[in-house]
Amino acid sequence: MEHCGYIKAKQDPDEEKMQFQHGRVKLPGSRTYIHPHTYEDPNQAVRDFAKEIDASSIRIERVIGAGEFGEVCSGRLKLPSKREIYVAIKSLKAGYSEKQRRDFLSEASIMGQFDHPNIIRLEGVVTRCKPVMIITEYMENGSLDTFLKKHDGQFTIIQLVGMMRGIASGMKYLSDMSYVHRDLAARNILVNSNLVCKVSDFGLSRVLEDDPEAAYTTRGGKIPIRWTAPEAIAYRKFTSASDVWSYGIVMWEVVSYGERPYWEMSNQDVIKAIDEGYRLPAPMDCPLVLHQLMLDCWEKCRNDRPKFGQIVNTLDKLIRNPSSLKELANSSVWEDPPSPEFAVSTVEEWLEALKMVQYRDNFTSAGYVTLDSVLYISISELQKLGVTLVGHQRKILSSIQSLHTQGTHVHV
Repeated sequence: MEHCGYIKAKQDPDEEKMQFQHGRVKLPGSRTYIHPHTYEDPNQAVRDFAKEIDASSIRIERVIGAGEFGEVCSGRLKLPSKREIYVAIKSLKAGYSEKQRRDFLSEASIMGQFDHPNIIRLEGVVTRCKPVMIITEYMENGSLDTFLKKHDGQFTIIQLVGMMRGIASGMKYLSDMSYVHRDLAARNILVNSNLVCKVSDFGLSRVLEDDPEAAYTTRGGKIPIRWTAPEAIAYRKFTSASDVWSYGIVMWEVVSYGERPYWEMSNQDVIKAIDEGYRLPAPMDCPLVLHQLMLDCWEKCRNDRPKFGQIVNTLDKLIRNPSSLKELANSSVWEDPPSPEFAVSTVEEWLEALKMVQYRDNFTSAGYVTLDSVLYISISELQKLGVTLVGHQRKILSSIQSLHTQGTHVHV
């Protein structure tokens, strides 16, 4: 292992050699993803799929984040007879184990197999000197979730649908190559200066070990619960159809400008609610057709979910016919419910009228037993009472509002 700056002899161009892999000839143009772990020598996978870059061609400029294995920087890459480009540089921190080096570089072995405008592009790797680096194209606007939060409400619905279309197109390409992502979420989509969204994060270890959104599952390992299909949580059945479920969550994140799926519900509550048939309501101002597409992605039976190709076609039609986006979903959970006729005299009857009887014991044990006592309940108090669903909170607060306006101070 040399120190960086070492000039290397020119290698034979790989294209001239037939690649023999695991007894099969990999023909040019055959497009099936090859898992780096199927290689006896993982370094060979890196050589097959990632171009070695001379460290002297790279200029590191500033730190833009921290990755699982070390720093992420932005900088410039100037290859001989090519124009200089901006790049992102992930480097492997010192003191790594051989396994960490292998896991770090596996992302490059995966990314290097892909070539699509909506998949983050690998420029190459530096493996012959320290630090070991992965060089990718630079995405000026960073991760999609952060970008949307920063620009809340600033895009037209057509722009948002364009973002979704790009992500779906990248995912169609991956599923055509038989690659299952397993961790599709807005935080793993990157956005460039033209608002093009690209799927990223192809590390093999991240889903099971290192995602801050993940929760332990019964079989060991971790899974990002809020984004993951029920069959993948229950028995680790990860397929392109489970990626479609996650894609539906990404659509919801886009329309809600980066809101957290299922808000403050715990992972266990999310699993239980989904199992009982609950699905995320339409975000505010969400077109009906988009919420319907989300619900299609969240079909319980994975064979009933659309394929990525169908999703791309649906979004293309919407972009060509923007009037189809005019009708809003106004999901009933988000609307002010019609006020029940308050011929009620107890908190229990009131909750029954609202179809919220599941919270009865919580209210009683907290001392809310008369209607007067609930008139000044706040959102934070409702959360303490276990009313964590935003839709339920709105329904209860809206009803309290009508208690006020009707002057319904019923003394029991």
